[in-house]
Amino acid sequence: MTPPEQDGKILAANGICRVLASFLPQEALETPLWPATALAAGLIVGSFANVCIHRLPLRQSVVTPRSRCPACGAPITARDNIPLLSYALLGGRCRGCRAPISLRYPAVEGANGLLYLGLAWQLGPTLHAVVMMAFTTALLVLSLIDLDHYLLPNVITLPGIAAGLAASLLPGPPTPLGSALSAAGGYVVFLGVARAWRGLRNVDALGEGDWKMAAMLGAFLGWQQMLLTVFLAALAGTAVGLGLIAFRGRTGQHKLPFGTFLGFAGIAVVFIGERLVAWYAGLLHG
Repeated sequence: MTPPEQDGKILAANGICRVLASFLPQEALETPLWPATALAAGLIVGSFANVCIHRLPLRQSVVTPRSRCPACGAPITARDNIPLLSYALLGGRCRGCRAPISLRYPAVEGANGLLYLGLAWQLGPTLHAVVMMAFTTALLVLSLIDLDHYLLPNVITLPGIAAGLAASLLPGPPTPLGSALSAAGGYVVFLGVARAWRGLRNVDALGEGDWKMAAMLGAFLGWQQMLLTVFLAALAGTAVGLGLIAFRGRTGQHKLPFGTFLGFAGIAVVFIGERLVAWYAGLLHG
């Protein structure tokens, strides 16, 4: 079913983006209700993420027209657009024609809400937390679009690179220079691997969207956590690929959406990347 995108939700999502862009003082975020606020914002932005996942691959506006049931064409009303709650009350079906609604929509809303809640607890009421919230939503959207369409839209990756470079001006790693070098390095390394594989096997192993996504990861995370993300994504991709060969009869030529693995690995690294890098550094130094 076409994802919900009522005006109120779009305004709320735009409001979250304006908070990020305007760099409000940290005091504006400090409130006892911070975790609950983060959860609510995550659910609302998650609903908007569903719109992006559905419409961006089709090159459609994420603002207009209003969503309608694809089965009966009935507009989705405000009361049927409340994240999670509306789906539960409707029993996962359209109010008008009772056509089933995909479970993915509430799953994306709930996942994004939990991500925001986790970041609120882990990072506290800081601008860095708001930046990471926007970053994880972008990775979630990219992951699911690539899973469905083998596509990583420029409308997310290119502004994402710019946003990551801008976020490096905030206190904490990466530094602006480190962010820029990591973004450039991620892009160049992925480009080199793609060109080399193309020359050796005459196969496109990594698309240009992957190159740009690697640059986006580098801009936000810095080189160490970007490399960790690529390693985890490659490990997961290899495991899935071997599983498909063993249990589904696929061949080594079967194409996998590497951007999906990059996105989910990047989300994991946002939460545990610093600890994994520190643990590995400790092993190297005895």
